[in-house]
Amino acid sequence: MRSKYVLWFKEIGIKDVPRVGGKNASLGEMHSHLAKRGVNIPDGFAITARGYFYFLKKGKIQKPIEEILKKFNPKSIKSLQETGKKIRQLVLETPLPEDLEKEIIKNYRKLSREYKQENVDVAVRSSATAEDLPSASFAGQHETYLNIRGEEELLKAVKKSYASLFMDRAIMYREEKGFNHLEIGLSTGIQKMVRSDLGSSGVMFTLDTDTGFPDVVLINSIFGLGEMIVKGLITPDQFYVFKPTLKQGFKAIIRKDLGRKTKKYIYPVKSREVGIKEVPVSEKDRLRFSLDDEEILTLAEWGLIIEDYYSKLNKKWTPQDIEWAKDGKTKELFIVQSRPETVHAIKTNIYEEYKLKTNKKPLLTGIAIGNKIGVGKVRIIKDASKLSEFQKGEVLVTKMTDPDWTSAFPIAAAVITDEGSKTCHSAIISRELGIPCIVGTKNATEVLKNGEEVTVDCTQGLDGRVFAGRVPYKIKEYNFKKFPKTKTKIVMNIGAPEIAFASSFLPNDGVGLAREEFIIAEKIRIHPLALYHYKKIKEGFWATTPEEKKKLTSLIKKIDEMTVKHKDKKEYFVKELAEGISQIAAAFYPKEVIVRFSDFKTNEYRNLIGGELFEEMDEANPMLGFRGACRYLDPEFKPAFLMECEAIKRAREIFGLKNISIMVPFCRTIEEGKASKELIKKSGLLNSDQPPKLYVMCEIPSNVILADEFLDIFDGMSIGSNDLTQLVLGIDRDNAVIQKIGDERNEAVKRVISQAIKACRKRKKYVGICGQAPSDFPEFAKFLADEGIESISLNPDTVIKTILELSKDEN
Repeated sequence: MRSKYVLWFKEIGIKDVPRVGGKNASLGEMHSHLAKRGVNIPDGFAITARGYFYFLKKGKIQKPIEEILKKFNPKSIKSLQETGKKIRQLVLETPLPEDLEKEIIKNYRKLSREYKQENVDVAVRSSATAEDLPSASFAGQHETYLNIRGEEELLKAVKKSYASLFMDRAIMYREEKGFNHLEIGLSTGIQKMVRSDLGSSGVMFTLDTDTGFPDVVLINSIFGLGEMIVKGLITPDQFYVFKPTLKQGFKAIIRKDLGRKTKKYIYPVKSREVGIKEVPVSEKDRLRFSLDDEEILTLAEWGLIIEDYYSKLNKKWTPQDIEWAKDGKTKELFIVQSRPETVHAIKTNIYEEYKLKTNKKPLLTGIAIGNKIGVGKVRIIKDASKLSEFQKGEVLVTKMTDPDWTSAFPIAAAVITDEGSKTCHSAIISRELGIPCIVGTKNATEVLKNGEEVTVDCTQGLDGRVFAGRVPYKIKEYNFKKFPKTKTKIVMNIGAPEIAFASSFLPNDGVGLAREEFIIAEKIRIHPLALYHYKKIKEGFWATTPEEKKKLTSLIKKIDEMTVKHKDKKEYFVKELAEGISQIAAAFYPKEVIVRFSDFKTNEYRNLIGGELFEEMDEANPMLGFRGACRYLDPEFKPAFLMECEAIKRAREIFGLKNISIMVPFCRTIEEGKASKELIKKSGLLNSDQPPKLYVMCEIPSNVILADEFLDIFDGMSIGSNDLTQLVLGIDRDNAVIQKIGDERNEAVKRVISQAIKACRKRKKYVGICGQAPSDFPEFAKFLADEGIESISLNPDTVIKTILELSKDEN
């Protein structure tokens, strides 16, 4: 005889949301259609919404709930708390109808027999009939009860499930979404528990949750039961898997971050007890990932199957928010829930442009970076050791920054420095993170006062202005769907992997310059040779005095702390660099992404952990010293360069990112060019069936004068106008005082650039530009286009402006 109030998963599908709610309907759909494709779904049944409404009617509590809700004031937190408490209490005090109880018990016994347990352990999940809709997910609004065993405990959990429909957060959510509280029904899912208390569990999204980037699967994972991650009580392990190359059969785990898994939920020690218990995670487990690579890839593949299935069903892209669990006994993976992701599913094509008009006189001026406006209270910090004082939303004011300061940038409303030029550290990092920044003000740390509110305006080209107080401004929006096209390819300069996914939504033809420096300075932070020679450092190879031994002991401790999950310290460098590069390459796949090998100067390398051991030179002008190709060929540094090659090789061959091309910077002579290419060949990077294109930076006058000879070696050139201008005009890039002498618009600079473009065009080889000039000067971008350059690589914050300017001239 068919049950009145119970349906098994095999009996329901996605069309049954009105009967069993979104959560249970999805479980039924997957159980029926995806299990045969290898996706494991624990079995179970749903108590229908009809059962819930029957409970309200038979218990005669619908009217009393209506009366309580009439007195509810949505604008009062106190009223919300009182309303929720009264209704929940009323529900819990009302007995379940006898016939409903019998049906629940009958089907629970059937599930126990299926799993050959006397009282099978189940998860009791609340599934509302307005849940998991495209406009309202209701995710996390209602309760789930884990490790429920025995008939009496199950019936208690069902009533708690009904009461959770009136959790304070659920009441407020329905108010905000305009749902009638008493028209929403609740179905309760009874699902076999996965013993993830002995294994691991987590959530998986089939897109990047921060940006909505669609081509990745994001997996969060912890040890123990999933409730710990749902409540946000710890930092989970995090994995990104790249969809397009995963589908091609590559092991496309492009990023793995170890979380802080300090505690977990498990079953109580006594087997008869129900519910869950919190315990600490062992030190050994804290230092290892809660999933291995094969499990990560299996989950990602299942995520693709689920997303693809629902997208076809809905006839539109339907990214998924999925809960999964790994059984510690059987080592099997299971999907325990899937719902549509509702935040990013609808793509936006809108871009914002900042505009400010005022007659106020600025407090000070400098070189503007980016094209945004920032407002906040001043925080003057003169030493990186005091960065802990910096608060989110403040304006960072200092003399000058280096990589040690970068942690403050993502939370800053704006950055202002006394020194620096448009290509100094502050400028590069601010530009990439989209933060308004003004450098070279000379005296910001003296003029501005701690705590005063200022407006930082970067909308006037290079003329950066700092105003007292809050100055009103407007933001203009552009619709990318109606955006003009340019004949010249527009590519981007990207250094921070964290901005790559977001930047990919801008109109673009790929990446003309992916910098390794940000990844090394921010993700790795340790000098590559300190990792390569780790054993020698540990053995005290560089220590001859007690003071030096003490320093080496401190250095080893730092390295050990940062690389704790890597016995082979070289692997730490290769892994982190490969992942950083891959995140950028994945964001723009299948468009070309040109990765430039590291171009740190000696002073910048010295700032890395362990750098003092390997950077003995104290160069007066590091800009013109031991950098680029000559460093790679140096016998002492060569092993570090080969580690860079290994990282790029991994990104291309293991992760499948064949869109990566490579580029050698600051190559002074033909001999250096040939030797660099041979060294890259030796690494195996050029020996694959589909080798990467190999370019050279054109940033030294010798590159232009001997362009033909360089083009015999390389597949093309990317003009580095920052260094080329420095070397043609003799201007130190880091000296703000002499910036007024000239810039890329100088006729001498334009002539050598024109000569380089012509040489490449004549040989039918790639020529682009990745320097700062076209981002700063629209007329310079026009000059490049007129000269026939193939691509212009811009900072993300100037892409829109430059496209609009170029399209005016071309049309």
